[in-house]
Amino acid sequence: MTIDKSWTQIRKRSNSTVFWQGLQSFLQMAKPHVNDRGFIRCPCNKCINNAQHQLEVLETHIHRFGFMSDYNDWIYHGENVYAASSSNVLHPNSGVHDRDEMFEVLEDIISNDAEVDQLGSQSSNVQYDDLFTALNSELYPGVSSFSSLNFLVKLMHLKVMNKWTNKSFDELLKLLKLVFPKMDLVESHYEAKKLMTKMGLGYQSIHVCKNDCALFWNESSMSETCPVCFESRWKMQAGRRTGKNVPHKVLRYFPLAPRLKRLFATSKTAKLMRWHQSGKSTDDNVMRHPVDGRAWKDFDSKHTEFADDVRNVRLGLAADGFNPFNNMSISYSMWPVVLTTYNLPPWLCMKPEYLMLSLLIPGPQSPGKDMDVFLRPLIEELNELWENGIDTRDASNDRKVFKMRAALLWTVNDFPARSSLSGWSGQGYKACPTCNENTPSMRVIGKTAYFGHRRFLPSTHRWRSNLDFDGRTDRKRPPRRFSSVDIMDQLRRVKTTIPGKHPNYGGVKRKRGDDELNWRKKSIFYELPYWAEIELKHNLDVMHIEKNICDSLLGTLMGDPHKSKDTDNARRDLQNLGIRSELHLYKDGNKLMKPAAEYTFSEANRRKFCRFVRSVKFPDGFAANLWKNVAQNDSRIVGLKSHDCHVIMQRLLPVGCRSLVNKTISSTIIELCTFFNQLCARTVNVTDMVKAQDQLVIILCKLERIFPPAFFDIMIHLVLHLPEEVILGGPVFMRWMYPFERNAAKPEGSISEGYVVDEALNFCSRYFDDIETRFNRPDRNDDGIHRTRRLFVFESQCKPMGKYQHKQELQLRGCLNPDKAHRNEFADWFFEKIYAMNRVHAPEVTHELLFLASKSNVFVSSYPACIVNGVRFVTHARDVRLKTQNSGVSVPGTENEMFYGQLQEILEFSYLNDFSVVLFKCKWFRCDSRRMVTENNITSINITSESYKDDQFILASQAQQVFYVEDPSREDGMSDIDLLQDNSSSNFTLFVDLGSLPQINLQRNDGDVIPIVQPFTAVSQHVYETVSFLNDDDEEDVSEEDDETVEESADEETDEGNDAVDTEEDDDDHSYHTSDSD
Repeated sequence: MTIDKSWTQIRKRSNSTVFWQGLQSFLQMAKPHVNDRGFIRCPCNKCINNAQHQLEVLETHIHRFGFMSDYNDWIYHGENVYAASSSNVLHPNSGVHDRDEMFEVLEDIISNDAEVDQLGSQSSNVQYDDLFTALNSELYPGVSSFSSLNFLVKLMHLKVMNKWTNKSFDELLKLLKLVFPKMDLVESHYEAKKLMTKMGLGYQSIHVCKNDCALFWNESSMSETCPVCFESRWKMQAGRRTGKNVPHKVLRYFPLAPRLKRLFATSKTAKLMRWHQSGKSTDDNVMRHPVDGRAWKDFDSKHTEFADDVRNVRLGLAADGFNPFNNMSISYSMWPVVLTTYNLPPWLCMKPEYLMLSLLIPGPQSPGKDMDVFLRPLIEELNELWENGIDTRDASNDRKVFKMRAALLWTVNDFPARSSLSGWSGQGYKACPTCNENTPSMRVIGKTAYFGHRRFLPSTHRWRSNLDFDGRTDRKRPPRRFSSVDIMDQLRRVKTTIPGKHPNYGGVKRKRGDDELNWRKKSIFYELPYWAEIELKHNLDVMHIEKNICDSLLGTLMGDPHKSKDTDNARRDLQNLGIRSELHLYKDGNKLMKPAAEYTFSEANRRKFCRFVRSVKFPDGFAANLWKNVAQNDSRIVGLKSHDCHVIMQRLLPVGCRSLVNKTISSTIIELCTFFNQLCARTVNVTDMVKAQDQLVIILCKLERIFPPAFFDIMIHLVLHLPEEVILGGPVFMRWMYPFERNAAKPEGSISEGYVVDEALNFCSRYFDDIETRFNRPDRNDDGIHRTRRLFVFESQCKPMGKYQHKQELQLRGCLNPDKAHRNEFADWFFEKIYAMNRVHAPEVTHELLFLASKSNVFVSSYPACIVNGVRFVTHARDVRLKTQNSGVSVPGTENEMFYGQLQEILEFSYLNDFSVVLFKCKWFRCDSRRMVTENNITSINITSESYKDDQFILASQAQQVFYVEDPSREDGMSDIDLLQDNSSSNFTLFVDLGSLPQINLQRNDGDVIPIVQPFTAVSQHVYETVSFLNDDDEEDVSEEDDETVEESADEETDEGNDAVDTEEDDDDHSYHTSDSD
């Protein structure tokens, strides 16, 4: 039957009966083909089938704008045709390119990006014409499974995922064109990137004064000279412009609103933007997300209208400088400003895929006090999003339009960058932004020391009168709390300064008045209407604080001449204060002698500690191999990155130092390390943080009795305020710099272009199921598909990853009862009992119980390695040949006591109907009081004595992983240490002096080691449900990757020339050191 389409050509539509009748007939034909929301593509001349509307809107649009002239085959509206449409879009079910994911991608992009008018129509999208042309093109004549666009996007995605260089991508394209000359494909990476950019959100280039005085933006956009210093906007040669106008500096600004709209454009992320409401903790004492923190709750109570719509966005901002040339001899500092969305669940919001680059501040100099000049575009957009919001389509709510608003919760920066953003200087006597004008500090030779934490003790504490600290008593009151009103009063006294670095204007140095305290400026963030009332404005970065403390502590203990705080001037400080006379410098003839200090390792102990660090083998993916950081002569530990310091501080230093320095010093260091371990927990208990706050005062006072005042730089003092910030902001892992420092890569222009392309590829990859993407790729230790079982013994489910090592026939024996007769007869008794119950149709007997009673296959599979819910286990025989250690196991007993051992065999027993059980055969160590001693949260265990030889098996689902390290505290190597960690801060206890380690009379002299439980986020520490097996080849490949670190963001690093914008920078560049002179 031929459809009459002549009415679509009628121009005078208002009074035409033929047009009206044809339109009604068309709507009747289209009615059965609307989607489940009642929407269908609109073929008017404005929407051109790019937008979807209800039939009533279609009727209005076609009558108002007319029918598309080139829409001849009505494949979207019910016409049964088999040829491809000639329109500039392609129907996803039209036969060609069936199920092409790019249809859904472009539909979500266009529907969300287009402007919404009162009729619900969308503007035509000419900028997408090239994308639709590629979408309608067959990749190769006769190949309908891929469109040209689909193939190109996936190829670009593989480039980014596998870190191909641009040149290698060009060579691949040339090879494909050579082998398949008729392939419809771009010629170069440049063309591919140009096409991908059309799906990105772009950026704005804003010219900047060469002295950082102002932006040539808004009212100054047409100016030829800077409105502050009157310098030319353009680069000059011999006082004259070059042939082309070239600006001195260019700020790249990535508008925030369209990027937030993209999060609601697809149902894959729109629902996640509500997680903070549905996923928050129901226990007020437990925090696992910033929504559980006091600052978030206080913000909601003050801004109820904003909090009422859970889709309103909460943001965090991070800024940090880095050298993009990876060459520290070149002085260049570029500053990316990155935003994260805290609406998302905790396991997503800090992933690189969800971080948004907002500003790229150009070098070569750090912006310093002029940071506000560069933040101006972002602040104005944040104000607009707060005051007026922006219309956004919610894909999780039938694409209904809502008014999205956004608020900035806080910033996350290292301490120097915090000074640039907040306006409070991090140097001088009042460097602490929390203690404010009451910062405990004193002048020592060449620097300021932040010493005097006795003032935080109760006024009656005996240490207040002790002269061992600084030769004086301390009766000062603790620093008072400064409210928002107090801070605003201080800021009113701060004088307005001229921005920029011009020597005659903003670059003129001025001395702050006494009433200005340490304020250098009033931050631009105070232009946000809600900023003054926020409790936690600028987070102290735990990553950099922990690194700097580790460097200072380790450098001083090791006597490192470059990082030790025990300098000659530090000893002179002790002499000037009249304390610790045994450490004063003295002359021996013409030589100036420096007595050895108790807090410094002797040369023998220094070598022993280095050998200890060199010997450690970590579980797979836990940390980098630290043996590479130990000098060849075992005299120094060098080149530590932030995460290396994180592992040493929380795992190795408490174990390694306890016998190398006296008991008082080691116990204090262990308490400090235990606090950091507790602080970094994924789930935080508020009560724990309150207790830790009090305990930290004691720890800092103990440190003041041990180390000289010069040891106490501002980083040591800032530790005191970390528990309070956790109570305000929630877990530390969502407020530190680890994710952000891995997120920037290439110099200015190319990083901007690369980011836009990477942003588009990230959005497209959410729709791809047939290739590995950043959103569906398996974890490093993937354990297969979960299957639900009713019986606990069948919860160890298996996904073989290779051929098993060997088969052996085993006779099943019961091992739960020591009675030999019971062991021999239980299996037959159990079989008869269950089948007798089944014959009378007992309701307790299920199919799984019958399978279990029927006994397993006599052939049992044995494997050298397996993965249990993301945790890799390897048998001890295999483990000794690897650079990692994955054979340590522990299991809780019936009374919560812990048993430790080594994995000997991994056995899989097969039952009927594809059921299976995986058992671990282990060598268990004796855990009685003579062979296992706990002190300062460190458990020492002797592994030379084996126990439970008749009860060696456990279910794989019961196993917890531990790892063992040699204990340097004993020459005979007879004790082992166990450091336990769980996701909850309540599992860490701060111990104070439990006395000396008791002497244990041991009968054997084998080597010994230390178990340490590996933390696994979002995985139960007690029950694991799935198992996958590795063969020898798989494990061999894994052993080569000995430098993996815990942060998943490290996987996103790319080679120079790639589109992705991730990189790893040298953390040493961010170490904070107090200058020798103020």
